[in-house]
Order: sequence, then C-alpha cells, then structure tokens
Amino acid sequence: MTLEQKIGQFFFPAVFINDTEENIQATERLIKEHNIGGLTFFHSRASAATNYETKKKIVLNDDSSQRLKELIMRYQNCATTPLLMSIDAEWGLAMRVEKTPHYPYAITLGALPDNEKNLVYEVGKQIGLDLKSVGIHYNLAPLADINNNPNNPVIGYRSFGQNKEKVADFALEYLRGMNDVGILGCLKHFPGHGNTNVDSHLGLPVLKETLEELLANELVPFIKGIEHNVDSIMIGHLAVPALNDGKDTSATLSKSVIETLLRKQLGYDGLVISDALNMHSVSTLYDQKGQLEWEAFNAGNDVLCFAENVPEGIQEILNNATAERIEASFQRIWKCKQKVGITDGNLDLPNLSKSDFDFETTSRLNLKIAQNSITKIKDSNNSKTVFDANKSNTLAKISLYKNTDNTFFKSLAADLPSPEFNYENGGESVLNELEKELNKFDTILISLFVPKAKPLNNFDIEDSVLQFLGNLFTTKKCILYVFGNPYVLQIIPNLKHASEIIQMYQDFSEFQETAAEQLLENTKCKGTLPVEVNFL
Repeated sequence: MTLEQKIGQFFFPAVFINDTEENIQATERLIKEHNIGGLTFFHSRASAATNYETKKKIVLNDDSSQRLKELIMRYQNCATTPLLMSIDAEWGLAMRVEKTPHYPYAITLGALPDNEKNLVYEVGKQIGLDLKSVGIHYNLAPLADINNNPNNPVIGYRSFGQNKEKVADFALEYLRGMNDVGILGCLKHFPGHGNTNVDSHLGLPVLKETLEELLANELVPFIKGIEHNVDSIMIGHLAVPALNDGKDTSATLSKSVIETLLRKQLGYDGLVISDALNMHSVSTLYDQKGQLEWEAFNAGNDVLCFAENVPEGIQEILNNATAERIEASFQRIWKCKQKVGITDGNLDLPNLSKSDFDFETTSRLNLKIAQNSITKIKDSNNSKTVFDANKSNTLAKISLYKNTDNTFFKSLAADLPSPEFNYENGGESVLNELEKELNKFDTILISLFVPKAKPLNNFDIEDSVLQFLGNLFTTKKCILYVFGNPYVLQIIPNLKHASEIIQMYQDFSEFQETAAEQLLENTKCKGTLPVEVNFL
C-alpha cells in the first residue's frame, strides 16, 4: 500500500443500518476511493446519541438484522482491503438492532457473586457468536469505567459497578468470552468515565482526580486489561486537567493522556481507538475539515471512530505525520485484522438465507443470570405477610408502567389469586382513583417496571407516580419488586417504610419468572448491589 492508502486504514466512519441508498453509495465511494480500514454500525441517524436532543423520531425496522448482513456483504465486496466491521454491542446486537438477542446490562452482571463470573464469560461468548454470524469482527465493549458517581448521565447501568476489582475481573471475563469465538473487544472509556456528571455526547466532562487517584481507582481495570493483552482501548471524550498542565483538553486529543500515560507509563502497545468524533464534546472544536481527525491521530489514536471528514482527514495526516508513526498505527490495525482472519481473504461472510440467532441459549443464560443476580435490598418475612393477606382477602397487586398481563403477575396467579391493578399513563387523576381502589387492602405487592435505564427525568417516572408510591409506603404494608436500574431507589420517597424491597435489574421474562419464584418459595437472593444506593 502507499502511505496514503495506509492512512485510509485509520478511518472507521459511521454507517447506519437503516440508511438511504444515496448514503450507502456514498459509503461505497469512501471505501473504494480512500481504502478505509473499517466501519462502525449504528441503527439509524435518528438513534445516534448526539441526536437525542433533536427529538428525531426513530423508525423501527424488524428486518434490521437481515439488512445489516446485506450491507456488510455489499461493503466488503467493494473493498480492496478487507474491512474490520465494528459495532457497539455492550448488551448484544439488541443495543443497535431489533429482533436480536438481548443480554443483561453490565450493572446486572455486576450484581452476580464473584463465583458466578463464568456467566459474564458466557455473555461475552454468546454476544461474540451473534456478531460473528452477521459478519462483525469487533465489539466496542465492554466498559471498564468504575461507576462511582450516581448522577452519571451516560455510564450508570453500562458499568459493572463501583468496585474496581470486580469491574476489572468481569470486564476481562467478557473480553475472554468474545476472544474465544474470534471477536475483538475494547475496554472503554480511558482514563475512566465513571465519576462524571456530563454526557460526553453533548458536552465535555472534567475529571478532577490527580494521577495518583486515577492509578488507585479509575485506571485499575485498564491496567489489568493491559496485563492480559486487551485487543484495544477506547479513549473517552473527557478532560483530566491534572494530566494536561491544568488545561481542559479532551483525552482523545491529549498526547499526555495517550502517549505519556497509556503508552509509556502503563506500557500499552495495542490498538487505541478514539470515541466517536461526531460527539459534541470535540466535534465543534475546529472549523477546518480534517483538523479534528489530524489532532486525534497526532494525540496517539490509531483508529478514528465516526470520523466525518475522511478525505480531508487523510490529507491532513499525510501532510503532517511522520512515516514511522503512520507505519506504527497501520501495523496495530493490521495485527487486529490478522487476528480475526480477514487479511487472507477469508471474510466468512454471513449466510443471508438463514436466521443466525440461538434465542433458546440466550434465554437459558438470562435465566441463570436472573437467578444469581436477584438482590434483597430490605428484608422482612414477606412470604408470610403476602400469603396471610391473600387468605384474608387484603392483598392487592399493582403493576406500574406495564399492564397486568405481565410474566410476574401471571407466574403468581395460581398461588396468589388476588385483585390486580396497573398504571401505565394518565397522571394524577388516574392515580387518585387507583389510590381509592386500594384503600380496602392492607398489603400491596408492587412491581415497578422502570421506564428508562438512564436517570434523565427521574428515569421517566412521573412525579405523580413517585408521590403515589410515597403515600403507599406510609399507609400500607408494601412489598416492592424493582425491574430496572437500582439507582431508581434513590428517587422514591418514603422507601424506608417498605416492608421488603427486591431488586431485579431487568424486565426480561426470565427476571420476572425468577422474581415470582423467589416470592412464592422464599428462595435465597444471591446477588449484591454493584453500586451504593441511599434511599430515604
């Protein structure tokens, strides 16, 4: 390859599964004309994280997985140099693609006991097999971020928790599972995005820690990853003034973070990939097209993810970089391509005529995770309370944000045939009527299906619902099952008055079945909260 062709390998522009033919042809031109190294797949332009604030409507497409396979074949077929196909699939292809296997979030896995970390390995392995079946080689996961800030708007449920050793161990298990089936992994977001309260898709978070503090905590999972030859490390769009002479320079654009700390001090010589260069924390810094791509490369990134100015970026690097530096980055990318076996022309393209996903295996795995992650937050003899109330006709069940035709209630119906109520929407007036209906019951079994995993707008729980819950906890015997992010416990008023609280983390049917089994049989809850939660 010429020097210019080698530089093309550093570029991984974004492609969208549900894009127009015009956009697809534009990507094909990039591949043919600029010898780009790979692509990073997203669902659609409207679903890209930087578009959240524009409220663009996301149009769902049940054929997305088939379309993804077709696009991968089409793009590979027009490439002179085989493309390294990548995607964010932290909890499986379902993160980006409809009707594909959905595995538990990292926070759920973080609730598993240490002696069940083989389940994290299995998640990595199954996700790897799913990716391989559609023609993807590189998962931009898992997070190595330590979730030590409950107000973090973007990490939260995506992290294994706040214990640095557990985060490190579980991230390595996940990586090992993927590697064992031939998929590359990535630890992100160096030097640690956990203790931030700004979403780097929309602004620049600033870490106040010193290097000593980072080495003692945030950097521990990355250091362990380096010791185990992690395939790649993604640099986060976050500033660490202590590493940049007091300046708020994004780590993705900082030689002192990448070259000095990661390469020299920590001894990492693997692939370094930037976080998406379209993110607002960096995308608006330079007026000249290609300048951002050059600055990111010059800082030490080998792969420029979601680069939006490919031709201009190539020219800027060609004009400014040394041949030695270009060769070093090229060799790192080539080594990864060799590892997944695409440099010899054996692309192992997906089979378009069959469905590739083993949903039964996914379901069995999810059930095991549910059984081992279920966490008792507050204890009382709820089993007796519920059964006694049922016998005396003073038990009612209420489902919040899901109708009564849910797996949890259906699994309880035969043994606890009590009146069932639900709230999905309608606001204060509907909740007032519901409160009147519940007046004649002493004991309330509440299933809270948390609407959103992110904490924005109180996880999309209405203030009137929080007030409704607060009233119930002070006037009734309440047993609460939470299907969702455990940080929701911090925003529910009067929660200390609940008789019992069980944390389920996910609303999958397997988690609902496990919750019902625990209630009916009073089985032991094996999980532990992976984060510190304080409730009133």
